[in-house]
Amino acid sequence: MKRHPALIPLSEDHHQALLLAMNLKKNAPKINNLPTDPLGKMNYAKEIYYKELEHHFRDEEQFVFPFIKGKDESLDQLVLEIMGEHIILKNKIIGLNENPNLVNQLNEIGEMLELHVRKEERMLFEKTQLVLNDEELKLIKNKFDESRSQNKSCKTK
Repeated sequence: MKRHPALIPLSEDHHQALLLAMNLKKNAPKINNLPTDPLGKMNYAKEIYYKELEHHFRDEEQFVFPFIKGKDESLDQLVLEIMGEHIILKNKIIGLNENPNLVNQLNEIGEMLELHVRKEERMLFEKTQLVLNDEELKLIKNKFDESRSQNKSCKTK
């Protein structure tokens, strides 16, 4: 299914998240200029969390989830799962530290992040596009546009 313009910003974020997920996995291939050593991967994961994922999670929770809440029971359950995954991913990423088990921790985060993104793309967004009307989706898009322009201006200050 084609992605509605209201959800495109989140889908674009998912591309970066999938690159991070792939890079964190054991025996990951060299990806552009991404770090290859465990400490570099840990620092990169934290950097991406604070620069992008944190804002992405907040956008989903503030701009998408309230619009879909109560429209479909299975969608409500999916939202609860995804919100729980946001918390787990946040805690795992910001809790990373240099230790003998770091490679396994990074791999676990990479696996979880990939599954999380795939769930949102294949299940959440597909169903959201079916249960929300065009006016609701336009309201979400306007909120994203406003949030993203504010975030860009904050980064340039």
